[in-house]
Amino acid sequence: MIKVADAKFITSCVNLESSPEFSTSEIVFLGRSNVGKSSFINAIACNKSLAKSSSTPGKTRLINFFDITFMDLQDKFSLIFVDLPGFGYAKVSKKEQEIWKKNLDKFLNFRTQIRLFVHLIDSRHIGLESDINLKNYINKFKRADQEFITFYTKCDKLNQSEKSAILKYDKNAHLVSVLKGIGIDEARQIIVDRSLNL
Repeated sequence: MIKVADAKFITSCVNLESSPEFSTSEIVFLGRSNVGKSSFINAIACNKSLAKSSSTPGKTRLINFFDITFMDLQDKFSLIFVDLPGFGYAKVSKKEQEIWKKNLDKFLNFRTQIRLFVHLIDSRHIGLESDINLKNYINKFKRADQEFITFYTKCDKLNQSEKSAILKYDKNAHLVSVLKGIGIDEARQIIVDRSLNL
């Protein structure tokens, strides 16, 4: 079982050009502004205060880098978590939204260290156009050494039939709940395995 030895914030940047270079593989986290992205990152990193969450959707406007050190029975190793601005709810001008889009497009397309795209979807709202568009967008430029995976958050809010509906919608669905701790250990293992075995 993979465990977390250390987790720390590195820096925040506005675009690809201002982002530091790392030799370590990077995992980027994407999702709508109210999907619980910061809480998910904190749960995976076993640090409740690592990524700052806000009650105001769309508040995160920077690319945030975190250094996560994992350990298994044999050794320790690090991965870089990258928390990207959420999409869908930010109350900003169209001009600022266009700047964000341009910066994120460039970062996602040309950041060579990215090994895994983690897409978070609110399990109560599957099939939204914005989420479908995001997956299609990433698949257009995803390299052979990169992978895309989806986790469905807040699954504690669902009944059994609703959970079954998600599995019919996506046979590879991974259901998680930060609040109840459901699927978090498994998600951590999947993220590490997919990042290291590509």
